[in-house]
Amino acid sequence: MANPPTTLSSSLIFLVLLAHAALLAAALLHPADFLSLQAISKSLRDTPGSSFLASWDFTSDPCGFPGVSCDSSSPYRRVHVLSLGDPRASAPGLTGRLDPAIGNLSSLTDLAILPGRVFGRIPQSLSQLKNLRFLAAARNFLSGGIPAELGLLRKLQTLDLSYNRLTGPLPRAVGSLPLLSNLVLCHNQLSGPVPPFLSQTLTRIDLKHNELSGPIPPAYLPPSLQYLWLSSNRLSGPVDRLLSRLTNLSQLDLSMNQFTGPIPGQVFNYPITTLHLQRNAFSGPVRPAAPVAITTVDLSYNRLSGEMSPELSTVESLYLNNNRFTGQVPRSFVDQLLDSSIRVLYLQHNFLTGIEIDGTEKIPVRSSLCLQYNCMVPPAQSHCPLRAGRWKSRPAGQCRAHGGGAKMYKGKKKVTEINYKNKPNNNQNHLKVSFPRGFGIY
Repeated sequence: MANPPTTLSSSLIFLVLLAHAALLAAALLHPADFLSLQAISKSLRDTPGSSFLASWDFTSDPCGFPGVSCDSSSPYRRVHVLSLGDPRASAPGLTGRLDPAIGNLSSLTDLAILPGRVFGRIPQSLSQLKNLRFLAAARNFLSGGIPAELGLLRKLQTLDLSYNRLTGPLPRAVGSLPLLSNLVLCHNQLSGPVPPFLSQTLTRIDLKHNELSGPIPPAYLPPSLQYLWLSSNRLSGPVDRLLSRLTNLSQLDLSMNQFTGPIPGQVFNYPITTLHLQRNAFSGPVRPAAPVAITTVDLSYNRLSGEMSPELSTVESLYLNNNRFTGQVPRSFVDQLLDSSIRVLYLQHNFLTGIEIDGTEKIPVRSSLCLQYNCMVPPAQSHCPLRAGRWKSRPAGQCRAHGGGAKMYKGKKKVTEINYKNKPNNNQNHLKVSFPRGFGIY
């Protein structure tokens, strides 16, 4: 009579053990992933103040480690997200090298090496991560070239290797990634040309502060681009046909390069919030097709010429200094200054010949106008940055040689201030422009 309860008890124990074994099996990490995580933890270490890797205890389930996320596949779980480092702002990060074993995490979709002091080359084994969609290792000390093998990551959407010490070319294979949407490689030492980009979903390219050179053919960048930052390189050639295709741009920075040719007028009417084209060799007139709604436009330090377009008077911060603009400053700019709609209007170092400011009109303190070193004496309300220099006006010879505009002549009378007088025909106060010793206007 005692056998049935004993048999029942044994059966229950067996079922419990079986269920426990099944749960253990379900929780097991794939051996390849387990070994890869061990290798990664040995090649990296915490910097002072960090305890990220110290919490990786391999006697427990690695899927519970900080920065590790696993899927629920059977019979073994796989690592699909790996974020190496403390995500909190200003956390000290990790140091050491990336172990090639990282390429054995074959189910990985997201890999991030958070800011720290990780150094050495990018392992070529990353090309084995065929499911990778996100790869970021910004603000570390990675060196060497970008492996061309990264072009094998056909599912990659985001590549961020910015603020490192990477050298060599930007591989053409990276440009061939079909699903790439964000490419951020700024603040490295990359050289050579910009390759063509084939992805039609590419929205962001940030290559500023490198050593890239050469022209960018019009077909190299897709019309899907919304953010294009190429400043502080050695890029050259015309970009008018290229920019005419990029109608979806919302931010554009081509500053501090060697670009040439005209600036297409339609660029000023794109949905851009900031437009930075300064310190290049752009030439010709600037002719927006309609009033410009861009908040900041910087065209300074180029070779732009012709008269100032009134369509630019709707820009809040406008930098046209150090160019070759001629003629009078349109009255629309003065009206916008007086209304405080223009906050910055820098026109110094051009060949402008006048501005219509009534003697009773006062430019608001919060607005800044600079007209120094033109073919005129600037009004007293013209306040310039120190880098504009100490000369108020251009020498007469430069103005004559440039042609057009007011002609300056040498005289003997010394005039040191700007005087106002009533003009007889309309009894309104107007500015009488006076030149310092040795200059006059006729």
